[in-house]
Amino acid sequence: MRTITNTNISKKRIIIRSDFNVTIIKKKIVSSERIDRSLSTIKYAIKKKAKIILMSHFGRPKEEKFEKKYSLFPVFKYLKKKIKNTNIIFHKNISDPIKIKFGEICFLENVRFNKGEKKNSKKLSKKYSDLCDIFVMDAFGSAHRMHSSTYGIIKFAKKSCFGKLLESEIIAINKVLKNPKKPLISIVGGSKISTKFSLLKSLGKISDKIILGGGIANTFIAIKNNVGKSLYEKKFVKEAKKLNKKFNFIIPIDSKVGKEFSNDTKIKNKIVSEINNEEEIMDIGKKTENKIKKILKLAKTIIWNGPLGVFEFSNFRHGTKTLAKCISKSKAFSIAGGGDTLAIIDLIKIKNKISYISTGGGAFLEFLVNGTLPVIDLINKI
Repeated sequence: MRTITNTNISKKRIIIRSDFNVTIIKKKIVSSERIDRSLSTIKYAIKKKAKIILMSHFGRPKEEKFEKKYSLFPVFKYLKKKIKNTNIIFHKNISDPIKIKFGEICFLENVRFNKGEKKNSKKLSKKYSDLCDIFVMDAFGSAHRMHSSTYGIIKFAKKSCFGKLLESEIIAINKVLKNPKKPLISIVGGSKISTKFSLLKSLGKISDKIILGGGIANTFIAIKNNVGKSLYEKKFVKEAKKLNKKFNFIIPIDSKVGKEFSNDTKIKNKIVSEINNEEEIMDIGKKTENKIKKILKLAKTIIWNGPLGVFEFSNFRHGTKTLAKCISKSKAFSIAGGGDTLAIIDLIKIKNKISYISTGGGAFLEFLVNGTLPVIDLINKI
């Protein structure tokens, strides 16, 4: 791979496209994980005395319309605290001249304020490329998006390469896709099977077993059973049946159910064949938990995406917590990705016990499905 460490960036003008799309509430950053993971690339560029321009998107503002709630200024302030003894300036308008010295940083305002960013405008892509000698793509969380600051710029930049974060993501995901140690166990949770058919098919080809949870599992349970008021997708039951014949899915054999979608609903542990019309599945049951424990004990590689139940309710977290603790104790190479998954890892405090935590949500899933991403292909090609 052409990376920042095997590319001469010394005394060069470089743009680093990072992913600073973090949650900010009342001007405070809730989780700084993505920013912190970007620091390695930025500090390496400082060390090499490059002129550094940082760019990222944040939220979904309307282009050409500045809204303070979508400003990257809070991230700029956070970075200033994390990077000592380096001059960092905040730059609001991309059309204004950028005046920095070698070893200094210019932090650009949210690229999604710029006209044509999401439409991959050639004019904007060229404007970005004119600001640098080398483009460094380090935003894995946006590497599946063909926007001007992630994709279009690569076509016009004199040279492009991967940053340290993106390089680490490629290496980790390829480790589970190309030559994983067996048995490989995948866990796929979440609400909708319709958004994850491609993922299930791709994982089915490489996994020895796929553990299902959430609304996705409910759709599989519905092949043979009544699921009452449970969240599931009726029109995809036939497709789930076809997949179930083809791959080795672990479908819950019992569930924790309630009569209301509430944390305070009375909980019953029921075999899935006994669920009635008034009940809805909220979590996996005790027998399913024990089955999962046995499966994960034998795993050599684990891919994890999504909770197994209604994780936002504290009374229905037990199944997901059991899963998370099993993964944290396992000696298998484990990789986890997706927003909900990262929230679970933070809540249970097992961050240091997962082999690799991906910074991408959609990008992580798309990489698992396709084995690559548009941005990665383009940099490798040019």
